Amino acid sequence: MRDGSGRGRPRSEDARAAVLHAVDDLLVEVGYAALTMKGIAERAGVGRQTVYRWWSNKAEVLYEASAIDARHELSVSVGDDPREDLKAYLDALVTFLSRSHAGAAYRALIGEAQHDTDVAALLTSRDVLGESAAAVVEAARESSGTALSLEQATALLIGPPFFHILSGRSADDLDTEQLAAQFLRTLNHPGT
Repeated sequence: MRDGSGRGRPRSEDARAAVLHAVDDLLVEVGYAALTMKGIAERAGVGRQTVYRWWSNKAEVLYEASAIDARHELSVSVGDDPREDLKAYLDALVTFLSRSHAGAAYRALIGEAQHDTDVAALLTSRDVLGESAAAVVEAARESSGTALSLEQATALLIGPPFFHILSGRSADDLDTEQLAAQFLRTLNHPGT
């Protein structure tokens, strides 16, 4: 336990938070391949065993940190105008995927999942992006009366910017207002 002067062993929740805070910053600096549990522990100022107490490998640490940050960074309030809400969400998504350390972690995990079945299983255990979009997509679905499911509509919203950014194109080329308008047109006329 820490004493009042800040000396001594940090409480376990403080250590856990330090690890989660450190991992995506370290990833941005060294890349996924060079990221190690030892490096994560050192960056967080904790022992390696402290890291292994909660996570089995670097992908698990990175995924948890990314999911926590995504929940915050992709949070958008639902208002009266679905188009404005969708644009706000798409702006947040583009920023997350292209500029955020948590988004860089998420992209690294997607890349790793292409040849590591354990990382792929980790990513499929929870739909971080789908969860973040659910409120704005559901509001748009309700206002349009579409027959598309929440999952189908979410894929239509997230898919274009996700593909654009993950295929190496500049996020600056994305027009989120146009993407939101196209999404609403598709909801209203799914066959066209």
